[in-house]
Amino acid sequence: MTTPRATAELSADEARRIALRAQGFLGAPDRRAGVRGVLRHLGAVQLDTISVLARSHELVPYARLGAVGRGTVEDAYWKPSPGTSAARPHAFEYWSHAACILPIEEWPHFAFRRRAYRNRPHWNHHLPEGTYDQVVKQLRTEGPLTATELGGAKRTSEWWDWSGTKVAVERALMYGEVVCVERRGWKRVYDLAERAVPADLLHDELDDRACLRRLVRLAGRSLGVGTRADIADYHRLRGDQVDAVIADSGLVPVTVEGWAKPAWADPEALRTPPRGRHRTTLLSPFDSLVWERARTERLFGFTHRLEAYVPRQKRIHGYFAMPVLAGGRLVGRVDPAREGRTLVVRQVTLDGPKAVPAVARALVEAATWVDCTDVRVERVDAPDLREPLTHELARALA
Repeated sequence: MTTPRATAELSADEARRIALRAQGFLGAPDRRAGVRGVLRHLGAVQLDTISVLARSHELVPYARLGAVGRGTVEDAYWKPSPGTSAARPHAFEYWSHAACILPIEEWPHFAFRRRAYRNRPHWNHHLPEGTYDQVVKQLRTEGPLTATELGGAKRTSEWWDWSGTKVAVERALMYGEVVCVERRGWKRVYDLAERAVPADLLHDELDDRACLRRLVRLAGRSLGVGTRADIADYHRLRGDQVDAVIADSGLVPVTVEGWAKPAWADPEALRTPPRGRHRTTLLSPFDSLVWERARTERLFGFTHRLEAYVPRQKRIHGYFAMPVLAGGRLVGRVDPAREGRTLVVRQVTLDGPKAVPAVARALVEAATWVDCTDVRVERVDAPDLREPLTHELARALA
């Protein structure tokens, strides 16, 4: 690969390595930029309620940077840098690929989604009359507040049965009148956008096309190379929205060996061959490297599915099976749990004997990160690999 051409031709291996570098898994990590650098590099970090080793938004920077402190991760997302105005956050939470932490400078580029929500004719939750205005008034007077502090989050114990207050504040969040720039004990902390978002960013001036062009460009940069479906999935755009702007996005068309559909690449990703050290790590099932199943299969020949919401008797790899990345390949998966200071591996799937040292190394590093002093393996899908894995773990823990 040299300079970008009108239609570059990439081998499957080049595409895989470009994707790994774009996602921060190839080459030396930028430790000076830290967690905030990871967020800006990826463009979005998904949030999820499941916590096994740690929550997914903690696992994402860990996978790229190593054992960065968990408190440091939270502070990096939600707290201003020392010496800066407390009113200027680094990130906000909004709907992107799913509920995601996003760099604060991208606030203007989600105006198209805020407008779409405001124009939405139907909602799943009933909003009692006057509740919306009351919530905004309360935030203006008392904020920032959690939903509980606003007057309650749920009517019953069922997760979907929101109180009128919760419906109102979530709708205000989607409209952009309210923003979440902090999580407190996993609860969203809401504030008025006019107070929390920096004045130079607090606008919806960009039209839909400008917003979409920016997000398509960001998705292409974060993916390195991707098909139309890959690019659309990154920030959950529609295919026709991608089609409308991709020619003006700055991405360049490429063909990739073995890919049945056309692709586009970040021109910067084509300028230099992707080289450097590969990370060996456990991946959250919600990591953006493996967000899209078809892409994961195309890049790595690896079928991945989160089974947390699959009935127990139908699970194949476990509740929170985490892919193991090593040498630029996905070489297995582990389903972890914690018992005191022991990292328990409920189930391990290995891609042959060569994967054993890497999986052991990834498990021990993860155990150390979450302050576990031991690793116990309960089941290995290939029984003949149990003893080699146990041996490698013992050696790594010694």
